[in-house]
Formats: sequence, C-alpha cells, structure tokens
Amino acid sequence: MNTQVVDATRDASGGYKVDVTRGARIGRVSSEWFSRPDDERFLSLDELAQMVRDRAERSRTRVVETNLIHVDASRADAERLSLILPGVEAPVVPTHWSFGQLASQVGAPAAYLRQLPAAHAGINLQYGLSSHRGEQIKTLETDGGRVELRAVTGPDYGRIYDHELVEAVQRIAGNGTGDTRWKIPGVLDWSTGVYNPSVDITRDTTTLYASDRNVFLFLVDDLNPIEAGKLPDGSPDLYFRGFYCWNSEVGAKTLGMASFYLRAVCQNRNLWGVEDFEEITVRHSKYAASRFAQEAAPALLNFANSSPTPFVNGIKVARERIVAQTDDDRTDFLRRHGFSKTEAAKIIDTVLTEENHPPASIFDFVQGITAVARDKPHQDARLDMEAKAKKLLDRAA
Repeated sequence: MNTQVVDATRDASGGYKVDVTRGARIGRVSSEWFSRPDDERFLSLDELAQMVRDRAERSRTRVVETNLIHVDASRADAERLSLILPGVEAPVVPTHWSFGQLASQVGAPAAYLRQLPAAHAGINLQYGLSSHRGEQIKTLETDGGRVELRAVTGPDYGRIYDHELVEAVQRIAGNGTGDTRWKIPGVLDWSTGVYNPSVDITRDTTTLYASDRNVFLFLVDDLNPIEAGKLPDGSPDLYFRGFYCWNSEVGAKTLGMASFYLRAVCQNRNLWGVEDFEEITVRHSKYAASRFAQEAAPALLNFANSSPTPFVNGIKVARERIVAQTDDDRTDFLRRHGFSKTEAAKIIDTVLTEENHPPASIFDFVQGITAVARDKPHQDARLDMEAKAKKLLDRAA
C-alpha cells in the first residue's frame, strides 16, 4: 500500500476528496477559534514568537515573603488596587487573573473581593497575606510601560515560558506558512467534500493564538496526503498529519500537545475524520522546564519527522482482521468491549447504513463507534466511546 498519494488524486480545484463521515470529530481547535479576538490571532509563527519572546524579556520572576507584601488601595479611588513588593519602590498592578491567583494563595474568595471597594478588598487581602501559612509566593512581573503582576503561584511552580513552546514548534515548522511541510490548515468545502489545503492566511483562517494568559498553535501537513486503504467506492481514503499544542506561563493551563491523523479541517476549525489521537501534558510543577526539554519537545519532533507507515499498516491490519461473521458475533464482540446492548445495536446499524454492509473487521467497528460517538451530546460520554475505539484499533495493530 502506498503511503503517499500522487497528485492525480487532487480535485480539479487543487483539493483532495475526503470522507469525513469516518473517524472522530474534535472541537478543541474550533473552541479556540471561536473565542479569540483579532488581537490574539497571529498570521505566522515568527509574528507570534516575537510577541511572546518580547514579553518574556520584559518579565522577571522571583519568590517573595507574603508578610512583606503591602497592599496599596485608596478610599478616593474605589477601583485602584496595587501591591508594593519587597525591594521595589514602584507599585505593581495585578491583572484580573493574578488577582484571583493571589486571593486563592491566601485563602480569600476572589469573587467576593472583586465586589468590594478597593480599600475594603485591600484590608481583607492584607490580612490574608500577613497570616498566609505558606509564607512565600512566586511572582511573574512584566513591564509594559507600567509593571503588571501577571501571575502569582506557589514557590515551587515550574514555569515554562510561552516562547519556549513556540520556538520548539518553529524548529520543525519554520514560519508555519508553508516554508516547511507544516502549515496553517486549509478548509473543507462541505458542498463537494473536497478539502483545499491552499487558502489565504487571514485573521479568520489562522490557527496561531496567544493572549496574556496562554498560547495555542495548530498546524497540519496537508500538502502531503496519506492513503490508508480505499473507500467503498474504490477511491483512496486520505489522511493528513496534524498536531496542536498549548501552554500558559501564568498558570492558567498545563503545557500539552496532541498529535493525530485527520481527514479535513472545516471553516470553523473543527477537525474531522480524526484517527490515532495521542496527547501528552506536562504540569508546571518543579523541574517542569527540564521535563519539557526532555519529554515533550522530543515527542513533537519525533511525530513531525516520523514515517506514516506504522499508522497505514495499522489501518490495513484493522481492515483485514475479521472479528465477526454473524449478528450474534457482532453483538457479542461489542458487549465484550464494554458497550451496552443498545449501543451495540446502534453501532451495527450505523455501519450498515454508512458502509452498506454489516461490520465484520476491527476497522468497521471502529468507524461505527466513532460515528456514534460524534452524536453524543455530552463530552465525557463522547470521549469515553472514542477511547474505546482507539483501544480496539491499537490492539489490532
């Protein structure tokens, strides 16, 4: 079986015909896309890296004694609250995020404090700082014309800066605009079922995001499609490699990355036809930066440079491995792998409807399970079902 598809498979428009009724649908990128304002969207990795690198260069982190922090709040201005940190004369202004972190560190209810005039909130916060049993906190202060307190964490927090993740991605993806195999994705045309990898990169199509709290990047290798078997009509079943990763240097999220094969990305950045989804996370605990360097960054590099042959062979084995011949076999197989009688019937019926034959191979069952999972209204139930499908596929390989 060929792992790379020749140009003859391209549609007249320059795109690729794909079948997005198969595999899983993942909405993580779409959620990011919907929630990001224009100033959090970047058109290249260079542009994104420059912003987060400049921010890091204007920042400093240190551990301070909580009982030496002075809360500065005036009755004359009900909105103004700042902090005087030891060894610094100029006040630092907490962001909305860091104020919540600071309140949490000293056991104060942030939502309640935000409703109070600054002077009253300051009195409560000052008491919490002076009686804080942990005694120390770690701060992240950034000077952007005025010094902002961007993060307040425990003293053992292991910070991985956003620019460290972006630069790790740049080492394999260049500018993210097509100067390497990895690029901002194209768009699926729902009317034709054709995925076009070549679309203009705009604020509306980009998948490179950053805010004062986090970064999120999604890239695909969609100019090099992979054939893993045939569709019922005899046309190639095409996949593309993709990955997304995220981080928060202020403690809003873990660092993580996910790699997968997918069949298309639609206009609102849902991922369709996803197979072989793998995710790793690195908590921002002590020595997190070294774990990122030793574990996460190499994992990303390995995926970027790896051959798709194991994935293609795994799909081939799953297609060829027949595990059920009769209706009773089909039901028994699904029940043995954790599906209820109702779920089993729905999975079998879905394969029969979409593939025009009852499920017989591991691959048939996996496609039926992921198709049913897409219709689950609750994310936990959907993820649980997709995990069972992946386990079946892994066992077949």
